Amino acid sequence: MSPLDFNFCWYNACMVNNNDKKSPLNLPASKLPQEKRKPEDFRKSLHWRVFRILSEFVEGWQFLADFKKTVSIFGSARFSEGSKWYEEARKLGKMMAEAGFAVVTGGGPGIMEAGNRGAVEGNGKSIGINIQLDAEQRINPYVQESTAFHYFFVRKVMLSFAARAYVFFPGGYGTLDEAFELLTLIQTKKISDKIPVVLVGKEFWEPVNKWLQEEIYGKYKAVDEEDLKIYTIVDSAEEVFELIKDAPPREDWYY
Repeated sequence: MSPLDFNFCWYNACMVNNNDKKSPLNLPASKLPQEKRKPEDFRKSLHWRVFRILSEFVEGWQFLADFKKTVSIFGSARFSEGSKWYEEARKLGKMMAEAGFAVVTGGGPGIMEAGNRGAVEGNGKSIGINIQLDAEQRINPYVQESTAFHYFFVRKVMLSFAARAYVFFPGGYGTLDEAFELLTLIQTKKISDKIPVVLVGKEFWEPVNKWLQEEIYGKYKAVDEEDLKIYTIVDSAEEVFELIKDAPPREDWYY
């Protein structure tokens, strides 16, 4: 029996067994009250989201394929020109560019802008891997080539993908998130431990290092002693440069 035939039979049965014209059972199915629902944007569906994620990964990897020798610089979006770490990041960007590295940042203001600015001043390639946010994040004027992502996790993969070294200046939640993700990937051997991870700013990073050594390792044994050797803490652009200038090419691009 088709749905149409069923509705017709159901309607006739109701008419026979219920003579109260005020009863909603006397109404055909097409006339029964319907729940009012707001139409949803098709882009919110799980199925569409899968394709959006896939497209962002494809676009990101295709974009980065043209850059064979890169260093990724991370740090707060809130440092301004003239501040200590802005100027150190700017200096490092220039030094890396002059050494033949393309400088990759999150493409926003602050430390990211400083790294890109230094790359331009060093006549090198300045690359931005941006995120689409309502506030705080914007593409800085020193980015020469860029792409942007809706999903943070896709952007983080792109900032991690194929770089010969990772440099972390002081920053907030985003910087800390990215730093610990990179350390985890190296700890679990998803990324080679030959890739330098440098934390810049002893005043900022030493309390974190002390916490990791005394609490996470010393008290809780939540990491191995070798895991504390994945990163190096320095205090200047010159020290960073000496650590990463001879970083080997990436062979573990499977991540």
